Amino acid sequence: MYKILSKTQLSDVVWEMVVEAPLLACHARPGQFLIVKKDETGERIPLTICDYDTDKGTVTIVFQPVGVSTMKFLELEAGDSFEDVVGPLGKPSDILSMSEEELHSQKFLFVCGGVGTAPVYPQVKWLHEHGIAADVIIGARTKGLIFYEDKMRSVAGNLYITTDDGSYVHKGVVTTVIDELVAQGKKYTHCVAIGPMIMMKFCTLTTKKYGIPTVVSMNPIMVDGTGMCGACRLTVGDEVKFACVDGPEFDGFKINWNECMKRAQMYKTQEGEAKLKYLEGKTHEGGCGNC
Repeated sequence: MYKILSKTQLSDVVWEMVVEAPLLACHARPGQFLIVKKDETGERIPLTICDYDTDKGTVTIVFQPVGVSTMKFLELEAGDSFEDVVGPLGKPSDILSMSEEELHSQKFLFVCGGVGTAPVYPQVKWLHEHGIAADVIIGARTKGLIFYEDKMRSVAGNLYITTDDGSYVHKGVVTTVIDELVAQGKKYTHCVAIGPMIMMKFCTLTTKKYGIPTVVSMNPIMVDGTGMCGACRLTVGDEVKFACVDGPEFDGFKINWNECMKRAQMYKTQEGEAKLKYLEGKTHEGGCGNC
């Protein structure tokens, strides 16, 4: 059992939990993920590690309740426990394999949308701890969906925030900010983009235009997280990869985005049916639920 030490609502739709897991905290690295299961009959959910503290023996997860399993996470409070937390899984971010010389020669740009802010944070924090200031763009549809602004500002070189509806700071999508930064004379040699599939696709199209190598996370298409189900199979260049065991991060220029976006829709019908059944309870099949 893995005890939940704190539960915090970060935005209108995003929650954070700090979980007691000393062994996981010792081995966790930026870019990796965990498999979290609420109880004995719960679904196994892959969630990116968004922070870890080896001294306190904790790992931090962030989730958006969109399906039944993550909605059930909201039933848990500080003091309750997850049945299982497995990890760390996946490969650490490629920035961890760079030499000190290579790290300090790079000009990093991180682009995050929606819940993607969570997995970006530990990478920017790691760079900050190594004396490297990265620029970060946080994008969301509206102000109420922005989170980790203060935490990100404390570790980023420059933080740029944009909202689709213009309700906070800048109006526009993340790619418009990239265009504006490049037009201002900013030069980047390495970009990491994490967020919704459509955002990552258009981010890579934009950075490719400027010749900025870009890494993306394929966590959104993961299901089992161990390479057994095959749900996260994708084509990278001329090779077939699995997001969970070969990634979750890949060269964004080489990904077959149309294939990945179709794959991300594979279980929408089943997820929708399960969500309705969970929300409607006994009335799901019709009737008042009392007969």
